[in-house]
Amino acid sequence: MIEIVNKFEKIVYVLLMAFLMVVLTASLVELVWYIFRSLTNDPLYLLESHELIAVLGAFLLVLIGVELLDTIKAYFSENTIHVEIVVLLAIIAIARKVILLDPTSVSGVDFGFELMGIGVVVVGLASGYYLIKKAGITIGTSENEHK
Repeated sequence: MIEIVNKFEKIVYVLLMAFLMVVLTASLVELVWYIFRSLTNDPLYLLESHELIAVLGAFLLVLIGVELLDTIKAYFSENTIHVEIVVLLAIIAIARKVILLDPTSVSGVDFGFELMGIGVVVVGLASGYYLIKKAGITIGTSENEHK
């Protein structure tokens, strides 16, 4: 029964990798199209601030997808989830959130609470990453490890 579950799990990971590759390809095409369209608008070869923010957001979204694909690939080949990669992925995702943050869309108090929440998440992720690096070991979860 365990072999059936393991084979099913491998099939799910293969499907996830295939779907993620399709999504990454579409995101990359959209990023290239957005850059081309932004650079060919008036004024020619200049990006306005909202266009630059959108390009950086799309770029970071592709980067997050690539890192997620790397995480799935590592699990598929090694049966190990690399916590360091997952924490870095979360740091990139929160950086994308900060870059795309629009202060005009939220009221003053709500914006303050959102910034405080983001700050807590950044401090927590940075602390976790620091501790993982300071430990000097690769932390992972594998089928062979039992706690």
